[in-house]
Amino acid sequence: MDAAEFKEAATTTIDEIIAYFETLPARDVVSRVEPGYLRKLLPSTAPDEGESWPAIQRDVEAAILPGITHWSHPGFHAFFPCATSYPSILGELYSAALSGACFNWVCSPAVTELETVVLDWLARMLALPPCFLSTGPTRGGGVIQGSASEAVLTAMVAARDKYLRETVPADLLEGSDAREEAVMLKRSRMVALATTLTHSSAKKAALILGCRFRAVRVREEDGYALTREGLAAALTECRAQGLEPFFLTVTLGTTDVCSVDDFAGVAEALDEHVPAGQPGEVWVHVDAAYAGAALVCPEVQEATRIGLIGRFHSFDMNMHKWLLVNFDASCFFVRDREWLVQALSVNQAVYDNKASDGGLVTDYREWQIPLGRRFRSLKIWFVLRSYGVKGLQEYIRRTIKMGEDFAEALRARSDLFDIITGPSFALTVFRLAAKSEGASLEERNALTKKLYDAVNAMGKIWVTSTELDGRFAIRLMTGVRTTQKEHVDAAVKILVEVAEEVMRG
Repeated sequence: MDAAEFKEAATTTIDEIIAYFETLPARDVVSRVEPGYLRKLLPSTAPDEGESWPAIQRDVEAAILPGITHWSHPGFHAFFPCATSYPSILGELYSAALSGACFNWVCSPAVTELETVVLDWLARMLALPPCFLSTGPTRGGGVIQGSASEAVLTAMVAARDKYLRETVPADLLEGSDAREEAVMLKRSRMVALATTLTHSSAKKAALILGCRFRAVRVREEDGYALTREGLAAALTECRAQGLEPFFLTVTLGTTDVCSVDDFAGVAEALDEHVPAGQPGEVWVHVDAAYAGAALVCPEVQEATRIGLIGRFHSFDMNMHKWLLVNFDASCFFVRDREWLVQALSVNQAVYDNKASDGGLVTDYREWQIPLGRRFRSLKIWFVLRSYGVKGLQEYIRRTIKMGEDFAEALRARSDLFDIITGPSFALTVFRLAAKSEGASLEERNALTKKLYDAVNAMGKIWVTSTELDGRFAIRLMTGVRTTQKEHVDAAVKILVEVAEEVMRG
């Protein structure tokens, strides 16, 4: 493909992308193909001779799109959003053209420096404490990770390294058998903590690192949030069992119900365990993967008391969920970059260069698990400049308002629905009301499951489920960019009609 052919192909591709977004409402939300469908449509080997772009492009619609679940569909109310926007797509285009494995500053200075600048922009927009800025008092800063799962793993690696440095006797010589034995004994006692509603990535990170993991139970009466009392009890139990907590994941917007852990209470419980700044303190990672986007709104900053996280060690939110940047753009901030560098820096002669060796620049390879990295900050830059802070605030507030309208519509039909939690950050969790007085938990679960299956089978909307204290429940989220009030109204209509049918049956 030469330049002229590329120009023609790119033009037709852009036209098809625009047409895709404009025709989304007419498509079913969830793919209906059977497993293995694509192998039946494609040849068993690659072509010997190159094919024309029009021939390839035809197969996108014929073979690929049938197997796509449309996360940008206005009827997509499942999980959380996977964002997209035209400015972000343009950023991806430039990033693909300016391809490079930019692990060091010298590999492409703009790649590193733009990332530092835009993540400082984002930190200020979210009202993160100054310690998380690259120019802050503790030499912190942000880095783009692939996902929140990658971020929590990175944080846990750094936390493990920091805890071992601080708690293994310093008089044991590096590399000695005695030190190795002390480190292995210490590691056998270390435990990572989270809650029963923390995202599974925290447990997976502990599994990857070979660490113990404990989940602290959270309760409905506490709004499914981690409290001071709950954490204090878990810390006491760990001590009684000879275990040493070194890492805790707290959440701003849990996956199941969008609850927010009690940051003040967590800090108090931890300071009673090992005071902040003391050797052996527990590293606290704030997982704000989805709801962190809402911090662009001052009212959310105030309600969540986000300034309290200055006591904690790291923070992560995904712009690719609710802030209009295409996957992947997980924005991970740390209070002190040296914690990452000390844990993740492995040098090789081929990486040497004057700027890095002189300590004049940031090399993001030392802030992450992989070596190579893409120019992901371009799409963030394009989105922040195209929408501006006010445009992003308007979008977040609009989608939150739709969630409130949805919940109000369910309350108006209390004969059909019970709201369990929410609306919280555009998420409402509900179940079918009791069909009769004295209906058992099992009966209500079965009827709610019947409603859930019937609604999803229609293909017009997609919702996901959860289980809370043995109760099967349905989650409906209104954060997708293309979703408008009429789409939420349509979702309510579908739910009411199907619920009435289920209740009659």
